[in-house]
Amino acid sequence: MRPEEGFATEAYLRAKSVWRGAPLRRRRRASVDPDLPGARPFGGGRDPRALGDVLTAVSVDMGWSVELEQARVIAEWPQFAGSATAEHTTVLGISNGILQVQCDSTSWATELRRLRAEMLTRLLREYPDAEVRDLRFLAPGAPSWRHGPRTVRGRGPRDTYG
Repeated sequence: MRPEEGFATEAYLRAKSVWRGAPLRRRRRASVDPDLPGARPFGGGRDPRALGDVLTAVSVDMGWSVELEQARVIAEWPQFAGSATAEHTTVLGISNGILQVQCDSTSWATELRRLRAEMLTRLLREYPDAEVRDLRFLAPGAPSWRHGPRTVRGRGPRDTYG
């Protein structure tokens, strides 16, 4: 076979594999360090692991452990706060280490503010990796026109009603 025929055949096969969606890969001898775990066929480190262990390792490697723990705090708020408290509160989220909880009445917000130290101590004990430093209980109020940390002085939208 002539050299140009080998090139043409290889180019055709490569284009055909790309067209199918599976790129053609050349076989190369892999140089694997035999001392790495899982490098030998019957060596250590090749046993299957539990899915929970794999997901835990991946979340730690990717740096997701804090976000997952914070999501766990939000999801488990009814169990943490109790069913009576959870009926009158809604977790808004965690921002800058502050767990923000919206209460449906001023009396609930006042009572929970009095219990803040106890709840924060329990929260830090039960969820140490969530990096929650403070609790903020918000009372229901008039709608806020602020939608961020910056504001502009002036009357605002008051002249649009009526």
